[in-house]
Amino acid sequence: MSNIVVPELGESVVEARIARWLKKAGDRVEVGEPVVELETEKIDLEVSAEKGGVIKSIARQEGEDVKIGELLAVVDESAAPAAATAESKGAPEPKAAPDAKSAVPTSNGSASGAPADDARATPTARRVAKDHDVNLGAVQGSGTGGRVMKQDVQAALATPAADKPAAPAARTAAVQAPSAAPAAARPAAAKPAGVPAGSRGETRVRMTKRRETIARRLVEAQHNAAMLTTFNEVDMTAIMALRERQKESFKKRYGINLGIASFFVKAAVAALKAFPQLNAEIQGTEIVYKPYYDIGMAVGAEGGLVVPVLRNAETMAFAAVETAIREYAKKASDGTLTLEDLAGGTFTITNGGVFGSLLSTPILNPPQVGILGLHKIQDRAVVVGGQVVIRPMMYVALSYDHRIVDGREAVQFLVKIKEFIEDPGHLLLES
Repeated sequence: MSNIVVPELGESVVEARIARWLKKAGDRVEVGEPVVELETEKIDLEVSAEKGGVIKSIARQEGEDVKIGELLAVVDESAAPAAATAESKGAPEPKAAPDAKSAVPTSNGSASGAPADDARATPTARRVAKDHDVNLGAVQGSGTGGRVMKQDVQAALATPAADKPAAPAARTAAVQAPSAAPAAARPAAAKPAGVPAGSRGETRVRMTKRRETIARRLVEAQHNAAMLTTFNEVDMTAIMALRERQKESFKKRYGINLGIASFFVKAAVAALKAFPQLNAEIQGTEIVYKPYYDIGMAVGAEGGLVVPVLRNAETMAFAAVETAIREYAKKASDGTLTLEDLAGGTFTITNGGVFGSLLSTPILNPPQVGILGLHKIQDRAVVVGGQVVIRPMMYVALSYDHRIVDGREAVQFLVKIKEFIEDPGHLLLES
């Protein structure tokens, strides 16, 4: 016999939630085969069997919270596979069979949403597929071993119906009948079970572990820190002109576009060197100053905000920063960020401008004591040399912990950022 237990979940993560069992009692598993998906406050991960055999029993059910080292399932290495029944000890109760109207045949003949299709998709891909009523069995996976990723589902959504391979006649009728119906005859948007059309009924949905953690940490940040925000505005003319001049050669040399994020990362590192309090943290009655600069880049992922970290950003060239940011954005979209990607961080940058925000007050990411908020670049009338001119301007915000950062230092830090961005040559000299 061998046990499948909750593995180490990474720095500061001690608890997870069972999101989905990929196997049931009586199923055969091979070494390294995924058995269960866990949802943590930072990422979703699969737990695999360390030894091959037959799952004898399942100890915890979907939706339960578990801690590191707790038993999930028992594998009998000597047993032969047996059909699992509802009476199998610890086995999850079978789900009700889908209604005849909703059970749409898939390309492999199984009902839509069957485990055979879902098991080869990432949690994020399954959520997107569910939201858009996509048949996962018909989606070609681009991940390892044919794993269906989020972008695969999005690509399936973007593919016109005429471009998709034709299904056998009987299946084609079942799949295409809803779309062939006139708009007036199509069913209204899905409503919670038992809620009639036009009702003011409510739906309760349990928070994910990540959303629970985000909610808790944001409240803790406001309760435990003396948080203030200071603002300034930056003329982006010089940066935008530099990008325009260098974009072709930069892309040709490094294979990526030159964005504005790398300039702000380098500017933040230079400003943090001048004001080390903003790269520190409080531990009890001590201030811990850090001589390294691990810059977190906030990313709005499918399941909530995540902050992957650029480690030793002070040693990274512009191309390295742009490449890392691009890779993190892709991994956040695919749901493939690792705990190592998210661990640590000494200072955070968040860019609400990508969503159209003109101004905001970012909340600290504890135990960090500073966070820089970037916003939308917008043409505005400003006074330059006594003349009113139109310039591409951006509001920037710095939220800080007033317990160790004084207002004077916070304002000067933001002024430093402004100077570096408005004069990239100054930034080059500081770097």
